[in-house]
Amino acid sequence: MSDLLQLSAPWWHFVLRAVVVYALVMVLIRASGKRAVGQFTPFDLVLLILIGNAVQNGLNGGDNSVTGAALLAGCLIGLNYLVAFVVARSPRVRAVVEGRAVVLARDGHVFREVLRRELVSNADFHEAMREAGCNEIEKIRLATLETNGRISILLADEA
Repeated sequence: MSDLLQLSAPWWHFVLRAVVVYALVMVLIRASGKRAVGQFTPFDLVLLILIGNAVQNGLNGGDNSVTGAALLAGCLIGLNYLVAFVVARSPRVRAVVEGRAVVLARDGHVFREVLRRELVSNADFHEAMREAGCNEIEKIRLATLETNGRISILLADEA
C-alpha cells in the first residue's frame, strides 16, 4: 500500500519534467499550425493521443505512484494557468504562444500561397465563405486566419 504514495524520485524531478515536457509539447503544437479544436480531423486527434502517450514516460520517469501522478497533474494545471495569465497580460508573449492572425484574402484576391503555407484547404476556405454568407470571392474585403484557427471573412458591403 505504501508503494501507491511513495515517489521514485525527489518531488522537484517531477516538476522539472512537467515544465520541460509542457514547453516541448507547446512548441510542437504551435509549430504544427493553427487549427481550432472543432476543426480537428481524425488524424489530428490520433496525433494528439499519440503525443500524450509518447511524452508519458518523459513526465513520470517510470514512477507509477498516485503521489507522482497528482504532482504532475497539479504542475501541468499550474503551468497552463500561468501561461494563460501571462498571455492575457502581454501582447508580446501572446504573439509567441498563440501566433498572429494571417490575411488569406483582400479585396477579392485570395492569396493561394498563404493558404498553402497555413495548410488551409480550398474546401475549408469556401466553407468559411458560405458561413459568412459570401458566394463570390470578389465580395471579400478581408479574410483572416485567426490565431484560434477560425477563418473570419469581412464582406465588401460590410465595410
